[in-house]
Amino acid sequence: MSFNDPIAEFLTKIRNAQTAKHKFVDVSISKMKLSIVNIMKDKGFIENFLVNDKARKMRIFLKYSNRKPIIRKLLRISKPGRRIYQPFSKLPKVLGGIGLAVISTSTKGICDDETARRNKIGGEILCYIW
Repeated sequence: MSFNDPIAEFLTKIRNAQTAKHKFVDVSISKMKLSIVNIMKDKGFIENFLVNDKARKMRIFLKYSNRKPIIRKLLRISKPGRRIYQPFSKLPKVLGGIGLAVISTSTKGICDDETARRNKIGGEILCYIW
């Protein structure tokens, strides 16, 4: 089965697993997904993740607080049919800085909005997480 938007599928799998209160979710690997998961782990939205290169899968361990998921919302912003690009001066602050925007930049690769602002780099806004 082919997917037109693998990032949206990735975010939906995480969203569905948290709704069902699963401890982990398995997703296919790509460099972009791996970068997004690294950012989520660094910012404390997930517990951990394991990569199985042989099976081309990644297991993401979800994080909960008092049986409620840490990730409240995952929103896909830039889609294949409509790409959203912003200069660093207009990068959004998700919920006043509580959440984060994942940005795809031309020079630094995938990074969060705070890092992109600090390095004065704009790019494509992939998703919001809070």
